Amino acid sequence: MQRRNFNQAGAGALGLMLWAAYGHAHALSLGDLTNAEASSGLKTALEKGALMAVSLLGKTDGFLGNPKVRIPLPSYLEDASKLLKNFGQGRRIDELVMAINRAAESAVPMGKDLLVGAVRSMNVNDAKNILTGGDTSVTSFFAEKTRTPLGVKFLPVVNRATEKVGLAQKYNDFAGKAAGFGLVKKEDANIQQYVTGRTLDGLYLVIGEEERKIRQDPVGSGSAILQKVFGALK
Repeated sequence: MQRRNFNQAGAGALGLMLWAAYGHAHALSLGDLTNAEASSGLKTALEKGALMAVSLLGKTDGFLGNPKVRIPLPSYLEDASKLLKNFGQGRRIDELVMAINRAAESAVPMGKDLLVGAVRSMNVNDAKNILTGGDTSVTSFFAEKTRTPLGVKFLPVVNRATEKVGLAQKYNDFAGKAAGFGLVKKEDANIQQYVTGRTLDGLYLVIGEEERKIRQDPVGSGSAILQKVFGALK
């Protein structure tokens, strides 16, 4: 019921934004809530969610210690790793798993400025997609706006971290050959590319979770504009 109420109220706020976009210069409101306040509240929630996600993930065990975002070996190699452990390679497999998750934890803080910039440049169409797009709308927004530039920033960090583990190069050699036979997805054939992609997936997932928490408990956020906007939208 609470989610349905939010969606109905969100659609009302969206209507105000769309009217403004079509050239209405006068302020529109939902009760005492103006169009500017609705927009400001949404941006504040998204920015807070992004910063909180960076804080949670960009630290030791941010990925490795969180089952929701912990980066495993690609599925086919995960199966092979069980066999390798039987041949005394368990420590090296564990080192690789730790290295790829530590790489993700090191990379995430570098994305803070890009994430905040995406929120602050949000337009009316972005707001529409977020308000009407369901549970994955926030993830979709950040992925569309930041996935490519964040991937460019994260990849060198991931490269440095995985180079420290000799098994990473062996993985790339093996996976590259397997990909040529269609046995491995192209995006999984390079450990650095794989880790970068999974890092971004985890980051967007947590941003969405944090943004939903803020919407559900605007008072707990400590922000006056959030309390007014999301309090009115409940």
